[in-house]
Amino acid sequence: MPDTRKFHAERPWSLEGKPMYIKGDDPFLTHDLMFPISSHHSEKPLEEFKGGAFHGIASLVVGDGGSAANSHNDDSASDGGKDGDESPLTVSVDSLDNGGSDPSSQVAFVEAQTTFKGSWELFVENAGVSAMHMVLLPKIDQALMFDATVWKISKLKLPGPPCRKVEGTTNQEDCWCHSIVMDVETGKIRPLRVEHDTWCSSGALDVNGRLISTGGYNNGSDTVRILDIAPNSEWIEYPGALGNGRWYATQVTLADGRFMVFGGRNFPTYEFVPPEGQKNTRNEVHAFKFLVETHDPVENNLYPFVYLSTDGNLFIFANNRSILFNPNNHQIVHEFPVLPNGARNYPASGSSCLLPVILNPNENRKVIPAEVLVCGGTPHDAYEKADLQRPKVFLPGNTDCARMDITKRNGKWKIINMPSARVMGDAVVLPTGDVLLINGAKSGSAGWDDARDPNLNPVLYKFKGDGIGSKFTVMNPSNIPRMYHSSFAVLPDSKILIAGSNANPGYMDNVLFPTELRVEKFSPHYLDPNLAQFKQEIVVEQSDNQVKFGQKFNVQIGEGGAIEQAKLQVTIYSPPFTTHGISMNQRLIQLGIQEFNNGKIVLQAPMNGNIAPPGYYMLFVNYNGVPCRRSMWIQILP
Repeated sequence: MPDTRKFHAERPWSLEGKPMYIKGDDPFLTHDLMFPISSHHSEKPLEEFKGGAFHGIASLVVGDGGSAANSHNDDSASDGGKDGDESPLTVSVDSLDNGGSDPSSQVAFVEAQTTFKGSWELFVENAGVSAMHMVLLPKIDQALMFDATVWKISKLKLPGPPCRKVEGTTNQEDCWCHSIVMDVETGKIRPLRVEHDTWCSSGALDVNGRLISTGGYNNGSDTVRILDIAPNSEWIEYPGALGNGRWYATQVTLADGRFMVFGGRNFPTYEFVPPEGQKNTRNEVHAFKFLVETHDPVENNLYPFVYLSTDGNLFIFANNRSILFNPNNHQIVHEFPVLPNGARNYPASGSSCLLPVILNPNENRKVIPAEVLVCGGTPHDAYEKADLQRPKVFLPGNTDCARMDITKRNGKWKIINMPSARVMGDAVVLPTGDVLLINGAKSGSAGWDDARDPNLNPVLYKFKGDGIGSKFTVMNPSNIPRMYHSSFAVLPDSKILIAGSNANPGYMDNVLFPTELRVEKFSPHYLDPNLAQFKQEIVVEQSDNQVKFGQKFNVQIGEGGAIEQAKLQVTIYSPPFTTHGISMNQRLIQLGIQEFNNGKIVLQAPMNGNIAPPGYYMLFVNYNGVPCRRSMWIQILP
């Protein structure tokens, strides 16, 4: 039986004194869903934060009660490389053995070496809504951002009636906006109306590019919402569609395009998301003992990391344990070694991603390798120290990153040191396959006013498919702390949109970390102006934008000089739904190039939905490790 002590990391300060409940009878717990929360908020004004130089970290000591984890150290790039530095270019080509016996199985992984450490720009001064959740909508290139209705306030008014009727009241109205779409080129904002609370919800894009949003708080906990990409679309909401309330749950896309949703506060269960307009019964909710077993006294297993593996199983990571789960027969088929040194899921809130899946030009392997990366997090008691103890104590976050091949039954964690601790961060898979670690703090935990020491420096993790020789590079810092409730999106021009940060129960200004409404763009290393000569241009009109599994298709690039095929890389990227340091369904696949002639690239689509679920992907053509000027949307049909 899980611990039944009453606590809650984020509860509104006032709900008219009325209890709030999540749908469904709790199958494992006996207490209700009322949790006390501290009202303590520092009144210290926000000070200027400066990114300090990295001088090295002691080697990580691995050991956690018999864990089979492996560890090794990794080097970190030296400091320097300020904005505007000269960038001597060195192109390295690493041949990666992807398990084949013929020369075509040797896939080139190309990266351009540069001293450029990235640059920041303020894109929008006031978005009106703090981006607790964010996703880039396909084809229309608009970022959907939303927070929660529970606070009944934002910094953007609805354009007119009707206002939202506040649940639990007879005549109170909420006329504030809680959801927007933002054009990622112009910054133009369109307010959206949402009725059922999206606080700490989950989501994923469907095969037609619509966002399917699940769960949330109170009247939204059992709701399924749909936002289409057609012009002037508004939310369509289906309250009562889910069999259990889903608050802090994770939604995953399956190989056939269906969705499953796992967990949520007080509900260690899972269910398939029903078709539009239908409702799940309690008989369609499945108990999941793994989430009971991974529940700490302060949870640490909410928003579990869930990835569709290339073999059709689901990799599920909660707290410090991970399994492979067969979604067809509902069986756990394998459990991996425990990942030592703390907890990784909410409220410990590390970050994670599925590393790039690399395909051969003529793919015929029975098993396509897939690896996961898990970075940061906190000691198991960090939330207890920061939120429940007085005075608050902010424990240092974790400084490690762990990597493992989830297609191997003897897979073991390879653990390396990051340049700095990070909790509540995000793991962004870049178009080149590298990973950018952004946002978050160096100490404390997720929760209201429960973290300190903003980690202002993004860190670049250089991906190489053999797992050897990868390294970290500390990038130039932002001057805006991105703490609890931050989010991101990869953009078609390969910049990173960064928004959100709200460690307060409501919209607050006179606190240590005010509610953040500014939206930034970060230009990673490959946008070094000295590398602009390598940017290719996709000729969309001469390229295929719909493909079926295994089909050969063409992408045309403009002819701008001699192009070496060995230095070309084509990737497709599935835009994630990001919130609370989790990036649901983020996926990047490097396609094998079969032919290249006169700017025409002949590619093979992924063989099945286990490798790439059906839906929309951003297709990037990278040359010398530099992404194209603008990606192209491509739809993989079911």
